[in-house]
Amino acid sequence: MATLDQKSPNVLLQSLCCRITGKSEAEVAHQFQYAVRVIGSNYAPTIERDEFLVSEKIKKELLKQRREADAALFSELHRKLQTQSVLKHRWSVLYLLLSLSEDPRKPSSRVGNYGALFAQALPRDAHSTPFYCTRPQSLALGYGERSAALSASVGTSGISSLGVYTLNGPTPTPQSLLAGQPPQSAAGAAQPLGSRLAWTLPASCSPSSALALPATRPPLGGPAPSVRVVRPRRDGEVSEAALVRDILYVFQGIDGKFIKMSAQDNCYKIDGKVVLCKSLRDTSSRLAELGWLHNKVRKYTDARSLDRAFGLVGQSFCASLHQELKEYYRLLSVLHSQLQVEDEQGVNVCTESSLTLRRLLVWMYDPKVRLKTLAALVDFCQGRKGGELASAVHSYGKTGDPQMRALVQHILSLVSHPILNFLYRWIYDGELEDTYHEFFVASDPNVKTDRLWHDKYSLRKSMIPSFITMDQARKVLLIGKSINFLHQVCHDRTPPGKITPASKSADTPKDAAELLSDLEGAFQEKIDAAYFDTSKYLLDVLNRNYLLLEHLQAMRRYLLLGQGDFIRHLMDLLKPELARPATTLYQHNLTGILETAVRATNAQFDNAEILKRLDVRLLEVSPGDTGWDVFSLDYHVDGPIATVFTRECMGHYLRVFNFLWRAKRMEYTLTDIWKGQMCNAKLLKTMPELSGVLHQCHILASEMVHFIHQMQYYITFEVLECSWDELWNKVQQAQDLDHIIAAHEVFLDTIISRCLLDNNSRSLLNQLRAIFDQIIEFQSAQDSLYRSALEELTLRLQYEEKKKQREEEGQWGVTAEQEAEEKKRIQEFQETIPKMRSQLRILTHFYQSIVQQFLVLLMTSSDESLRFLSFRLDFNEHYRAREPRLRASLGATRGRRLSNI
Repeated sequence: MATLDQKSPNVLLQSLCCRITGKSEAEVAHQFQYAVRVIGSNYAPTIERDEFLVSEKIKKELLKQRREADAALFSELHRKLQTQSVLKHRWSVLYLLLSLSEDPRKPSSRVGNYGALFAQALPRDAHSTPFYCTRPQSLALGYGERSAALSASVGTSGISSLGVYTLNGPTPTPQSLLAGQPPQSAAGAAQPLGSRLAWTLPASCSPSSALALPATRPPLGGPAPSVRVVRPRRDGEVSEAALVRDILYVFQGIDGKFIKMSAQDNCYKIDGKVVLCKSLRDTSSRLAELGWLHNKVRKYTDARSLDRAFGLVGQSFCASLHQELKEYYRLLSVLHSQLQVEDEQGVNVCTESSLTLRRLLVWMYDPKVRLKTLAALVDFCQGRKGGELASAVHSYGKTGDPQMRALVQHILSLVSHPILNFLYRWIYDGELEDTYHEFFVASDPNVKTDRLWHDKYSLRKSMIPSFITMDQARKVLLIGKSINFLHQVCHDRTPPGKITPASKSADTPKDAAELLSDLEGAFQEKIDAAYFDTSKYLLDVLNRNYLLLEHLQAMRRYLLLGQGDFIRHLMDLLKPELARPATTLYQHNLTGILETAVRATNAQFDNAEILKRLDVRLLEVSPGDTGWDVFSLDYHVDGPIATVFTRECMGHYLRVFNFLWRAKRMEYTLTDIWKGQMCNAKLLKTMPELSGVLHQCHILASEMVHFIHQMQYYITFEVLECSWDELWNKVQQAQDLDHIIAAHEVFLDTIISRCLLDNNSRSLLNQLRAIFDQIIEFQSAQDSLYRSALEELTLRLQYEEKKKQREEEGQWGVTAEQEAEEKKRIQEFQETIPKMRSQLRILTHFYQSIVQQFLVLLMTSSDESLRFLSFRLDFNEHYRAREPRLRASLGATRGRRLSNI
């Protein structure tokens, strides 16, 4: 047991203290206590932990001593040590070896009292902000070398920067303060700061003073005598020590004896009755500003910390302010400890290490800058929360001051931590737990499932942090929306982790800071990976399980009349039914005809899932409507595909179908007209009096056929086929469902506008419908003409047959009375021919005048394809000769349009 006790850490540490000081165990009790505190503290050396630099330093030391062989041997041993995993902290071992190898004959820098120790720098403790420093060219491990290295590097700003000896590197303690002290070994100087503090403690130091944190900036300028001349005070004048004590209270927002808060002026003021020289009054006023800044920040945190509606982002902002205030309080505690030590030692004169207003002014410079930044940030963030608050903090960090930028970046890492947690929860799990509406993705719980994709989730643009681009925000919205769409609408039970593997989230503010430092790299890669994986999986589900592309093609074939054999056969079957009044139609009869047309054409080979959605729809009936006016095909959509084919889209499809169906009917009607003309041409050759009228019918029919063929070509090829090809290419290249929806909406808008169904083309559509009405009227007129002509032809043939039959029987062919009746009837029929001719002439005139107005409107259209259509419709310039407005060339029309614009 004795052997074990001798090897315990306490025994070894006490032996080390005895060996270093050269005193007995009883005499090193205070040093031993302090050493125990140092070992148990979180002090860290202020040099960079770089194993390579330490090894290079050792080799340089060996080469200086002309020990080249030892340097080579050390290099080989170090290389072997690196290849093995025996030691985890090789840097610490090398650092210890280098420290122990330093020359003990170097002059000591040990201080002789607590005040001189306080004149050194603060030990580096835990900071609220990260420690940034440039890599030193050579590793400075001795106290003097460390001073030079740190003077060339940049520490953290403000309060925490005091922990790096000083901002510009520590100044060695003047030798005048070290008189009568034993020299300190170089090995001791190279030890960590905690060990050096144990060295410097005097034997008479009290335990309370040993527990106090020694910390201050070194005095400015070169070495100075330990006691300086004090200006004699006037009667009743307040001492500087009393002002220092008051100032330390003011730093914490507490009114002092002489310096108090003025509510009227909103600042700390020195009582006007106090007798004080101008320099001390000015310095005190400058220092009192820290109290005002502290109160401003503290008031904000106290008010907001208890406000739950401020949200997680706001609470993180308050926590970051609390951290900075905590560091500020830590410095004040050190200053209070020094003041207490001076009071206990009874210091009455201004020594080198005593607290003065000037020293406070120097030491509090960086904390004042930090508090000013925090106070300005608090003002700038008033009334903001969530992503808007993060944007305010981020915008405030766009400064050229590295210290201020480091402070704001640290606060931003804390503030953005909840936002990044919201974001990762949303893109990897599809969950939105935003109780206080801080995230930039908003959810509307009142929206039903069928409108989930379009209306349930949206972007709060005011809450998008400025360090997240609009494209990234859109992708984030789509990722979570896709996951919820898969679960709630597609009923896909695949876990989100299998759709896209979840990467490391921002578990700590440090992770958030690393992510924010690489927004264009790691953060963008995470968003893109989740976006592509989720969107690809969603499109695969829609195409594989719900036949999205097949439904899109079905719309083209049936509602846009792309299945030619089916449409033609359907018209043939429906012709008797649709010629009847609309009020006499029954939907079940038309549905039966539709199924017959499907079974008789290539439509029967389509997927049963598609054919069962095809149906007949009857529009609202108006007085005088026939079946042609109210008949329409319908396509039922539900489930996930209803997200693409919304009610608005199906309404557009219905409008386009009615337009195409009417144009197809005109083509069907003109075909019947042409068939009637061809069939009756030979029969009516025996009636020469009808040749003029029939010729007039043929000419008008040819004009109408040309017009309808050109319109059908324009609609079918220039509008539908071109737009469909663009849509199909976009759908094949779509990266997410929004791209498909947008491409489909562009497709519908294009065919709506180019088929003259939009508001801007209302006059053109009215003219076109008038032309269609003239074609129907012409069909009626020609049918009436042929009906009367065929009746007359039948009567004439019967008369000739009867006459011939009587002559074969040996009788007179006709009597005088019968012949007179025949001539009278023929004369009456011939008298109706001028009426028919005039009716056709009027019909031709109306038709041509409507076509002429239609061509004029086409020429003035903003759509270039419509202007080209006008040239094709008037290919022989018949209308151009009659209408001067049609004589302008296309180039002149375009130039005139541009000049008007």
